[in-house]
Amino acid sequence: MIKKILISLVVLLAGFVVVVALQPSTFRVERSVTISAAPAAIFPQVNDLHQAQAWNPWLKLDPAVKTAFEGPPAGVGASSTWAGNSQVGEGRQTITESRPNELVRTRLDFKKPMESTCTAEFSLKPDGQKTVVTWSMFGESNFVSKAFCLFMNQDKMIGVPFEEGLASMKALVEGGKK
Repeated sequence: MIKKILISLVVLLAGFVVVVALQPSTFRVERSVTISAAPAAIFPQVNDLHQAQAWNPWLKLDPAVKTAFEGPPAGVGASSTWAGNSQVGEGRQTITESRPNELVRTRLDFKKPMESTCTAEFSLKPDGQKTVVTWSMFGESNFVSKAFCLFMNQDKMIGVPFEEGLASMKALVEGGKK
């Protein structure tokens, strides 16, 4: 009887490992919003990590979050660190590419709740008198993150805050024009 239970557990564990191993090795989450402003009015919101504090959805989850800034005030090399509650975690964001009024790419190094590194991007595409802002995050998925994503919807977990942040940025930029 115990032998049958152990064999069943080994088969279940092996099946789980196979299912996890077959999950995609990369991920990408992306959301967009159209803002009634030119790219030049939006670019500082994503190129200056100080300004991003006003619309960053994760910082609203912990009023006591500790943030610090290093490097230049904006553009390539600018970086911020954060340490907050379990919803916010701990990590560093560094701007690695900045093309005025077009693209800002950052490296995200998460320390807590789980160590990982990925890339985030903000692309700005003119659309007449408006701009389509796309916020994306992508990277590699290791075994642990693949297993985690079997039980948690990563697109929803990241995408919903992206939508909230983009809505806040839109309100901030469009409100500033009045």
